[in-house]
Amino acid sequence: MPYSFMNIDELARLLGIDRRRLERMAQRGEVPSQKVAGQIRFNRAEITEWLQQQMPELSRGKLADMDAGLGAHRQLDLDETIITPLLRAEAVRTQLNARTKGSVLRELVALAQETGLLYDGEGLLEAVLHREELCSTALPGGLAIPHPRRPLPYAVAEPILVVARTSNAIGFGSPDGGLTDLFFLTCSQDDRHHLHVLARLCRILQHQPLINELRDTSSQRDMIHLIRQREADILSDTL
Repeated sequence: MPYSFMNIDELARLLGIDRRRLERMAQRGEVPSQKVAGQIRFNRAEITEWLQQQMPELSRGKLADMDAGLGAHRQLDLDETIITPLLRAEAVRTQLNARTKGSVLRELVALAQETGLLYDGEGLLEAVLHREELCSTALPGGLAIPHPRRPLPYAVAEPILVVARTSNAIGFGSPDGGLTDLFFLTCSQDDRHHLHVLARLCRILQHQPLINELRDTSSQRDMIHLIRQREADILSDTL
């Protein structure tokens, strides 16, 4: 029970919001919750799923608060990068030839395998396909962040991030009806790291000049440098 559920104070710290505001959100049904022994409790699995759906729609300020809350929950320094350590040259591509949603996901998983950190490629592919069947991970503006619904602790040796651009934009279920050409596949070993990576990625990808540069470059090295620089800029703004 202690591991499966969080109380209001624990979730408020995780989200970086005021306890009273979270209590009101729970009472209005804006966040999944339930009563346990007369107290409001939050199921960790339900909260993970809810946050994954909420993050892309959050404002810059709210997303920054969540990022900070997750970092504090994980006892990280304010200037600690979490995306930069995941960027590996073998998992970054400026040109994928995939033309369908399924083939994109297969190529992304194949790149993850090239890191040597993926134990179960079939399991990861099945998990991301299932996630897309439930709800597309595509975002407005031609972006997508494919990921499993749950962390996969037995599938990866370390957290993985794959960054790739397709030669031609494809239909990926974007809420704005547009096509998608930039993909960021992520998989973690625990829910806190999983959510933190998603929050930081969403913050990084809110910067349109970065998106334009990622589309313009033909260099794998430049793509990595651009993302690293943007994460550094975000962190310097919060100090």
